Amino acid sequence: MKEKVIYKRKIVDEILKYLYDPITIVLYGARQVGKTFILYWLKNYLQEKSQPTYYLDLEERRYLEVLNQGPENLKKLLVENGFDFKKRIFVLIDEIQYLENPTNFLKLASDHYPNLKLVVSGSSTFEIRKKFEKALVGRILVFEIFGLSFEEFLIFKGYSKSIEPVLTKIKEGQLNELFREFTLYGSYPKIALIPEKDKKEKYIWQIIDTYLRKDIRDLADVKEIEKFNKLLETLASQSGKLLNIEELSNTCRLAKQTVERYLFILEQTYVIKLVKPFFKNLRSELFKTPKIYFYDSGLAHLLWLKIISPQILGEVFETAVFSQLVKTFGKGFLYYWRTKDKKEIDFILKMKNKIIPIEVKINFASFSKRPLNYFLEKYKLKKYYCIGLKGEKKEKEFISPWEISKISGSPKDRPTGQA
Repeated sequence: MKEKVIYKRKIVDEILKYLYDPITIVLYGARQVGKTFILYWLKNYLQEKSQPTYYLDLEERRYLEVLNQGPENLKKLLVENGFDFKKRIFVLIDEIQYLENPTNFLKLASDHYPNLKLVVSGSSTFEIRKKFEKALVGRILVFEIFGLSFEEFLIFKGYSKSIEPVLTKIKEGQLNELFREFTLYGSYPKIALIPEKDKKEKYIWQIIDTYLRKDIRDLADVKEIEKFNKLLETLASQSGKLLNIEELSNTCRLAKQTVERYLFILEQTYVIKLVKPFFKNLRSELFKTPKIYFYDSGLAHLLWLKIISPQILGEVFETAVFSQLVKTFGKGFLYYWRTKDKKEIDFILKMKNKIIPIEVKINFASFSKRPLNYFLEKYKLKKYYCIGLKGEKKEKEFISPWEISKISGSPKDRPTGQA
């Protein structure tokens, strides 16, 4: 039987910097984005370096029962398996949210067993953060795990790992076609590895049915299931648009407070992101409501249209670019800008002292610089970018989605973990 390849994710290099520090590493993220395989990669890496390493999956009841009795029982388990507690032991725990009290477990393990180096993952941020109170401040370092970036997607597809500064028309055409696939089907690792388009669609439906319509529904204690499903579909159709709570309430026949609670849970569990408007001073001519984006364009695409359309729609492309921007710069650095007289810029990237407006167009030919000129003049800026897929790059500011890293010169500005 052919051994399954475990691809190295880009974030692993950041995690490795803290692997020997006396702090617990926590991987957060939605289901199916690859947290388990990051733990597998770390396990193999540590074992190759002859480091004592033990992996536990808390979906297995036997491990869950042991750890629910406290870290002292983890110690007994490790001793039974021949580990020496006088030396550093790396313990990798998958699905930490299944513990009855993960906060207390991690606090006690950190305080009483300094030679235990814990690396844990959890799928439900909402549930974990309810349990991870202030007790763990200074004891954990958090890494948010998203679906594949386009660079990682290329590796999963067996494409060249490096994208040259100057591309031939042939290679640019190949990258263009691959980004089309990335946009239409999204960035879940499992989906990227499936070659057949009909199977891709079937597996996306499986993620929707098991994760969105079951796990999150259970987490939110949803009583009106059909209305919740209608909300998901309506949100998918509005990815990239201004959020209108009242309209959602009327469309889905849900109370406004219920819609707000569902939105909160969907955001906490990495399904959607509410992007806030950019302003230096609160001005009356600016919109103040957030825009909504799905983190995965394939998920939004299928929820919205019920099939994967071969034609890329503007909203789906913008959602894919949003996803790529988040994975490159972090979700806390993106804003949008819009005035009440309809001057609008899709994204504003704000990092330290940098403010960079970004427009997204499927075809560069439809780009208009008028809103940008207004914004650039208003904020005394010069730099901007337009991200597109088709048409001629007539200006140096016109870039393809795989060139997003050009937007900000230094990766030092980007976040790694959070204490």
